Amino acid sequence: MTTRNKRVFRRLSTGVRGLDPVLGGGIPDLSFNVIAGEPGSGKTTLALQMLFANSTPERPGVLFTVLGEPTLKMVRYQQQFDFFDPSRIGVDVHLFNLSGEAASGNLDLVRERIMADVARVNAGIVVVDSFRTIGHRPDTSEALHASALDEFVQRLGLELTSYDATTFLIAEYSPHDQRHPVFTVADGIIWLSQVADRNSVVRKLQVIKVRGQGFMPGFHTLRISDSGIEVFPRIPEQQADRKPASPRRLGTGVPGLDDMLGGGIPAGDAVMIAGPTGSGKTTFATQFVAEGIRAGDSVVVAVFEEYPERYIEHARARGVDFQSMIAADRLKVIYLRPLDLSVDETLAEILHSVSDIGASRVVIDSMSGFEIALAPTFREDFRESLYRLVGALTAVGVTVLMTNEVAGAGPAGAMNFAGERVYFLTDDIIIQRHIELEGQLRTVVAVIKMRGGSRSHDFREYTITSDGAVIGDTLQQYQNILTGFPELRIAKSAEDPDVRA
Repeated sequence: MTTRNKRVFRRLSTGVRGLDPVLGGGIPDLSFNVIAGEPGSGKTTLALQMLFANSTPERPGVLFTVLGEPTLKMVRYQQQFDFFDPSRIGVDVHLFNLSGEAASGNLDLVRERIMADVARVNAGIVVVDSFRTIGHRPDTSEALHASALDEFVQRLGLELTSYDATTFLIAEYSPHDQRHPVFTVADGIIWLSQVADRNSVVRKLQVIKVRGQGFMPGFHTLRISDSGIEVFPRIPEQQADRKPASPRRLGTGVPGLDDMLGGGIPAGDAVMIAGPTGSGKTTFATQFVAEGIRAGDSVVVAVFEEYPERYIEHARARGVDFQSMIAADRLKVIYLRPLDLSVDETLAEILHSVSDIGASRVVIDSMSGFEIALAPTFREDFRESLYRLVGALTAVGVTVLMTNEVAGAGPAGAMNFAGERVYFLTDDIIIQRHIELEGQLRTVVAVIKMRGGSRSHDFREYTITSDGAVIGDTLQQYQNILTGFPELRIAKSAEDPDVRA
């Protein structure tokens, strides 16, 4: 079989965190690209960030502004971002305004001016913002202008590509404009959008086209901060990189719980601890973290219901010194609580922290708080998003422990799992329950699901002490425990070995 030699073209890094993998490795060198979207979606910021990342004294970057806004006004606002270095203006980044040529309506004059400036500075990166306003004269029909603009774009793209320059055209388009002829000419198309849902606004990025390379389909969350634009890719398939299952069992740090789990939690599992308010979910999770540190593991904790300082203080009150663990780079406590959060941002932060300290355990406390912190648009597909998050972590061998709020007893004594729609994603489920027993409020625990081996089927009482949770005796002599009101079982006969009085 003959192997065909394949020419691999050079890719330029965008300088935008998270965007290169979405594009399939970066922007193809010498490509002709369109950055499209509605006003305020971040088009100019994205283009400038890529311009500054790829401009060099030998091959400078050039930004042409047309009628969108004056160059000085654009600079005034864009220089607030960390990537914008004013000292580079006129050295390896050049800014030109084409308002005079554009106002004349002579598209040939505009194109000639662009090519003259590109040749004069020997530009390697060219940005035109915004090309859709070029040459639009009130005395010409919309159809005539569109036809002339299409020809302008095609000729400009051909000349810039022949000149060995990578080009970005910025234009304001709405989604129904995607059949515009300019998108046929372009080698790459990046579409930016803003999605408003109630009081939340989420920015998204979609790569519609990149010639010659595979890219990640779908919408990816976009955030603009002081550092510029950051893209949070949708989680890619992890099957090819999945680590083989490990026979190792992880200790929970809760005396008696490992026995109920058949020796501990199988490494690489996703575990859910579900229980009502005050049942000790966070206490169990804290002991799991501390046990991991004692066993030589590093741990990442994502908290949603309280600030890290309070979380660390509560652990210290239980005799667990998280502060020293953090100082030793064995533990990271990350706080993720903005009300327009996305699952992809959460995963990116967790994976970055896991990689940073080499963590093999991750705690998410809690799933209830996590769902509330999400922007409304992400709550709609929370189950699918959580599947991607858990899959990405367990695929690389990380053991994930999540806590989740559970409501009280429902009709006919059944437990009302508020988050039951996500439980199928977990390998192991540990439930906690308040019960009334002998005139006292007690708590019980049971393991109701475990994929990785045998488990105890007992309900066992536990107490929260100053040192943490401790598992106590079984409650085999009681029935109807799940209702919260256990009843003492009465032996049918002395010969009945399965019933204890």
